[in-house]
Amino acid sequence: MTPSTPPASRLPPDGIHFSFELFPPRTSEGKAKLPTTVARLAALNPAFFSVTYGAGGSDQDGTYDTVVDVVTQTGIATAPHLTCIGSTRAKVAALLERYKAAGVTRIVALRGDLPATAMSPEAPGEFRFANELVSFIRETHGTHFSIEVAAYPEMHPQARSIDEDFEHFRRKADAGASSALTQLFYNPDAYFYFRDRCAAAGMTLPIVPGIMPITGFQNVVRFCGNCGADLPRWVRLKLEALQDDKPALLDFGTDVVARLGETLMKGGAPGLHFYTINQADPTLRLWKALGLPADDVGP
Repeated sequence: MTPSTPPASRLPPDGIHFSFELFPPRTSEGKAKLPTTVARLAALNPAFFSVTYGAGGSDQDGTYDTVVDVVTQTGIATAPHLTCIGSTRAKVAALLERYKAAGVTRIVALRGDLPATAMSPEAPGEFRFANELVSFIRETHGTHFSIEVAAYPEMHPQARSIDEDFEHFRRKADAGASSALTQLFYNPDAYFYFRDRCAAAGMTLPIVPGIMPITGFQNVVRFCGNCGADLPRWVRLKLEALQDDKPALLDFGTDVVARLGETLMKGGAPGLHFYTINQADPTLRLWKALGLPADDVGP
C-alpha cells in the first residue's frame, strides 16, 4: 500500500508546534549515530527536544549528558525527563540546579515507574506522585522552568479507574504544569474526549498528543501493551499480515499515523510530539506524509 500524496489541506494551522523525543544511547554505536539523527530532526525546526530518563532508566547522568550534547549541537531547547519516584527533595533540588546551570528552561516532570516489588500505587521516597514534583519545582524555581507533564487519554495502565486517573492529571495541572504531552495512542477520539473533559473541568493547559511512527508489527504491539494504548483491530490485523513485507508495512504504518496526525491537527491539537526511538527516517517519512514544511526530509 502506497500512501497517497497528502493534499495541501494537511498543512497545519499557524501556531501548531512540533517536538521530538529522544532517549540516552545505551551503546557506543547508538551514541555515535545520535548526532546524525539529531541533525536531521533539528533541520525541521522543532520547538524542543525531550530526553527520557537515564540510560536504561537507571540514573540521570545519561539524560543530562544527552541534553547537553543536543543543545550544544543544535541550540534548540531540550527538556530532560525528571522522575521523582524513590527520590528525596535534596536530590531533586540538586538535579534542578544542575539543569538550571546548564541553561535548561524546560522540564518533563514525571512520577516514574514503580519498583516491581511495590505493593501500593503510592511511590516510595519523599515524592509519591508527579503533582508533588510539579509543586516542588514551582516552589523552588518559580516560573524559570516550563513544566511538561504526562497525560493518558486511554488511562494510565496502573490507574484503578479512568476517573481516578483524571483526578491525578487535574492535580498536576493545578500544581502548576505548563502543558501536557500524551502517551502514544492510535485512536483520536480518546484524545478529543480527554481534551474536552479537561476543558469542561476548567483546565486550560495545552495538551499535546504524542504520536509514534509504526515500523514493525511486534514493536507496536509491545509498545501499546506496555503503556495500555489501544491498537485498533483492523490496524493490528493488517500489520500482522504485512510483517514479512517490510516496505509495504512501512507504507501502511506511515499512512495510518499520518491520517491520525492530520485528524488531530484539524481537530485543534496544539502540536504533535513525535516519539522517534532515536531514528530519523521513520519520523521524516511521517513528516513528509503529513505535508509538513521542509526543504528536504529524505525518504
